[in-house]
Amino acid sequence: MFEKFLRSINLRPFKRLISAVSEGNFLGVDIGTASIKAVELEASTTSGLPRLKNYGILESYSHLDRLNTAIQTSSLKMLENETAELLKTLLNKMKPQAKATVASIPSFSAFTSLLDVPFLPPQELAQAMRYQAQVFVPLPLNEVAIDWVPVGEYTDEKGVRKQQVFLISVPNEVVNKYQTVFRAAGLSLKALEIEGLSLARVLTFGDPTTTLLVDIGARSTAIGVAEKGLLKYSAQTDFSGSSLTQAVANGLSVSVRRAEDLKKQKGLLGQGGEYGLSTLMLPFLDVILSEVKRVRDIYEKNYNSKVERVILAGGGANLLGIEKYASLQLGLPVIKADPWKKIEFPPEAAPLLAEVGAPLTVAIGLGLRQFIS
Repeated sequence: MFEKFLRSINLRPFKRLISAVSEGNFLGVDIGTASIKAVELEASTTSGLPRLKNYGILESYSHLDRLNTAIQTSSLKMLENETAELLKTLLNKMKPQAKATVASIPSFSAFTSLLDVPFLPPQELAQAMRYQAQVFVPLPLNEVAIDWVPVGEYTDEKGVRKQQVFLISVPNEVVNKYQTVFRAAGLSLKALEIEGLSLARVLTFGDPTTTLLVDIGARSTAIGVAEKGLLKYSAQTDFSGSSLTQAVANGLSVSVRRAEDLKKQKGLLGQGGEYGLSTLMLPFLDVILSEVKRVRDIYEKNYNSKVERVILAGGGANLLGIEKYASLQLGLPVIKADPWKKIEFPPEAAPLLAEVGAPLTVAIGLGLRQFIS
């Protein structure tokens, strides 16, 4: 179902990235703006589900104090040397067996579009996508890698059979940076995919419910619409978890690190004297939710499909009280991501995994690529 990512009209620079993922263990690695998360899955001989073998999270808190210390930003900048060193630090702690890796690209590093085109055989669809890319991709085509994923089909009012195709383009510069980072870390990078594809896979595979996926990270929030494991729309905003933290720091005149701790401890559930904490954060959370509403409205208007629920992922999904508040604001059921439903793991690990599930959602989705097709 998910074709080899980065099948480009200019294949030469990306040949190493389009090989099939090998059998056996491999890593799903999610490089965020302020953290690196990795998950190692293996085939299970008992349950039929992939089994959790290893995972790790490395968080960098320096971004709270200085913007230029983020691992990567929406200006498409990645600090290759620093990122490779952080990744090696995480790997030294995890000691994974796998070297083969699938990694995510943040939504702000890619250009995407959902297109309605006549139903075509694969070869003719490839030609059509090359033409469409000239229209929708805001960079010269020799500067980007292009891929597309068929995500649905229908018959229009005239009886013409059509299909929806999710078009993805990633600047060559971004791809080259990822190659450099993973090579320096001693890993074999087998494939790249935008994080929304990973979220859709792990949170909606086999489920026809049209779902808004909201991944609240440290420096950006990715928003997508998905169903049946397929991403159908993608957007992002620079308002994020750090926006809430900075609001607390400014409002209470405390350090950013202290504000981050208070946010995690109290969330939106503070009582009495703590109530001011939520009032400081809500205006910025409302901006994120306004963008979520905008994405919902655009999707429903343009594609004649009603969004039925919202799933929150990323570290921001652990903000106490966010599900109830978001549900009231959006008028939709809102739940926190539970990516462990499709994974076998030791029962005694359940309490800990419940806490780290939302932040690890993308990495788990990458790991599932080998098992879900």
